[in-house]
Amino acid sequence: MPDDNFHVYDTTLRDGAQQEGLTLTVGDKLAIARQLDALGVGFIEGGWPGANPKDTEFFQRAQTELSLENAQLTAFGATRRAGVRAADDPLVAALRDSGAPVVTLVAKSHDRHVEKALRTTLGENLAMIRDTVAHLHQEGQRVFLDAEHFFDGYRSNPAYALEVVRAAAESGADVIALCDTNGGMLPDELADVVHEVMGTHARLGIHCHDDTGCAVANSLAAVKAGVTHVQGCANGYGERSGNANLFTVVANLQLKRGMPLVAPERLAEMSRVAHTISEVTNVAPHSAQPYVGASAFAHKAGLHASAVKVDPMLYQHIDPALVGNDMRMLVSDMAGRASVELKGRELGYDLSGDRDRLGRIVDRVKELESTGHTFEAADASFELLLRDELAGERRRHFTVESWRVIVERRPDASLISEATVKLHAKGERIVATGEGNGPVNALDKALRVALERIYPELAALELTDYKVRILEGSSGTGAVTRVLLTSSDGEADWGTVGVGENVIEASWQALEQAVTYGLLRQGHTLDT
Repeated sequence: MPDDNFHVYDTTLRDGAQQEGLTLTVGDKLAIARQLDALGVGFIEGGWPGANPKDTEFFQRAQTELSLENAQLTAFGATRRAGVRAADDPLVAALRDSGAPVVTLVAKSHDRHVEKALRTTLGENLAMIRDTVAHLHQEGQRVFLDAEHFFDGYRSNPAYALEVVRAAAESGADVIALCDTNGGMLPDELADVVHEVMGTHARLGIHCHDDTGCAVANSLAAVKAGVTHVQGCANGYGERSGNANLFTVVANLQLKRGMPLVAPERLAEMSRVAHTISEVTNVAPHSAQPYVGASAFAHKAGLHASAVKVDPMLYQHIDPALVGNDMRMLVSDMAGRASVELKGRELGYDLSGDRDRLGRIVDRVKELESTGHTFEAADASFELLLRDELAGERRRHFTVESWRVIVERRPDASLISEATVKLHAKGERIVATGEGNGPVNALDKALRVALERIYPELAALELTDYKVRILEGSSGTGAVTRVLLTSSDGEADWGTVGVGENVIEASWQALEQAVTYGLLRQGHTLDT
């Protein structure tokens, strides 16, 4: 188990799941918990047993299906109801019977919330805290307490907010997490309050929301002020603007403050864990997310690339490998020779010995970008361009004679698209047709029918994303369409780009490149 001197506490499965559009099954929650455990967090808050069937089932299944190596599973719940003994409250019983070694209780620390939301007295709220904490502690569970709305409560009635902290600590709570529930605090203000609360001699934690964009900064300020328990969510998930991004908090504390929170080999899994959780939640990863985002160490400007070529750390604050990420060079109309040279090196091509050829590639990239192409999300298209320039000619596994696609509305009001592709591959002329639910789908199927007999590996190829953007025409009356495709063979993803006045034409360009690159990945050389 991690060192108990400092807690890394994840609440993705409960607080993070409150994000708009994010819905987790019990299987999803178990999968995410395994990823968080692999990262090395100390506590994983699994949900609120007894409050809803899904969370109750999660804790039941966790007892047999979840084998944690690093983390302890934590059950979340509220203090007992007013006027009811903790031992007799069914929701407290659900916490007691959850099988979780740790319970986190939420309690009101804002006087107005006690009187208006709980509809009870300030004294009864303190009794609810004392009774519930003591009962669960006596039953053998470790108890943490989330002091909800603490910072707003401290502004309203500091004496009462402090009394909540004391009541929990004196009754056996190991940690009292001060919650910026509305997310309205700024780092200097929050640090001042934490300094004052440290005088209660209770062990304090911090739980921040990101409504001011300061959740991570507030968490770091609280740690500097003395808290030894920090809460957050994977990828910053959470209600409204989200919770403190636990990955950013951990990386900052470990790499900037020198706090050994997780083993270095586990920290190097952070980017993989972040993206795996994104896949489970079906929430697209934020490319600019610090440390783990795809763009976190991406360089676009030519000036930056020139410096990075000399020393990568001139424009990077850490070695990306420390968090399992990679430096990336983006090829665009802002690129210079250094950008293209480094991008080529990243793809396995040494361009350093031929400045003339390098210059031609740069000019070609800028020419294509001026017509609407973009290579930032289309590495495969750039590599094919690079191969063509190095070979001095365009080479492909197949040559296309023609293609066409029609859309038919049938008597039953259904729409079907049918595509015909004529091409030459390995000395054969092949004509193939395919039907799909749209023109691009039909073209994709026709191209596969044509080639899969010769290249059966294409059966594993899958189009995973399709984006269309209409670009302003140069004359102001026309329009240019750009299509970005993402493809996968189950082991890797790659992007291709097509540009044309017609969306089908642009889609075909991107599709043809996607198939070509897929064949390259399977070891087929470009012969034609």
